[in-house]
Amino acid sequence: MNPTPKWYLPVGIVALLWNLLGCAAYLSDVMLTADDLAQMSAAERALYETRPAWAVAATAIAVWGGAAGCVGLIWRKRWAMPLLAASLAGVVAQDIGLFVLSAPVVKFSPIVIVLQGTVLLVAVALLMLARKATARGWIT
Repeated sequence: MNPTPKWYLPVGIVALLWNLLGCAAYLSDVMLTADDLAQMSAAERALYETRPAWAVAATAIAVWGGAAGCVGLIWRKRWAMPLLAASLAGVVAQDIGLFVLSAPVVKFSPIVIVLQGTVLLVAVALLMLARKATARGWIT
């Protein structure tokens, strides 16, 4: 068993905060009221109203699985890896729902593409970290 590096805990904490931001964004999204929808542009409203329920569920899996997986990393628990794998799968499914199915409805700004790309990269990196931590005995 290798000693856990000094950077491991701060990275886990930052990753948890990142995922908690995702949880907050998810909650604000699913709690939109009719008045909130009325204030959206026609394109934003079309995107919101046409997305499939499975894409919303995938987002929930992505953010809540990611947050729980980061708690597992911080607590150095082996169950972090399957949760982070589920989170990555949720991100991929969410992106399919967003970019593949919604592409005919909405033209995405570069900011949306960069943000979703960053979300995907972070999810991949966290799963890789969990695999490395497991292989090196940092988590049990």
